[in-house]
Amino acid sequence: MSEQKKMALIASKGTLDWAYPPFILASTAVAMEMEVAVFFTFYGLTLLNKKIEAKVAPVTNPAMPMNMPFGPEAFQKINWPIPNVVSGNMPGFETMATSLMKQTFKNKGVATIEELREICIESGVKMIGCQMTMDVFGFEKDQFVDGVELGGAASFLEFASDADITLFV
Repeated sequence: MSEQKKMALIASKGTLDWAYPPFILASTAVAMEMEVAVFFTFYGLTLLNKKIEAKVAPVTNPAMPMNMPFGPEAFQKINWPIPNVVSGNMPGFETMATSLMKQTFKNKGVATIEELREICIESGVKMIGCQMTMDVFGFEKDQFVDGVELGGAASFLEFASDADITLFV
């Protein structure tokens, strides 16, 4: 009988597009019967808040194609060739891009971040909130969903040192 595989993830970003990878990877790995721990640090710590308010930040992601088909199906036929330099300075663009991306995910049947996070928690994924980040940014444990452990880098590294897969997402 083989030993259970382990996956360790570090989630350091809190934008909508970067919120999905740790929860998708963790929920998939736990479904594959791996033991999983996710260390939420810096801006990734916001993904443990009871209410996630993640937005798309096109200006910080120069690889984001501004002509991608997103939003309601009628909008998907429109070419959105807006350069990042313009989108970053256009009032309301971040809010509009966030709304359109969420609508696209919904249209495609993609689970919300909150749903994926709940699957992870219910499936036994170990969620570690970085204590140092909490102290630096003034977070309180009661801001987070139930099931979150608090710890420092040593708490995570203890798990990660035996992991078969370690990813920084």
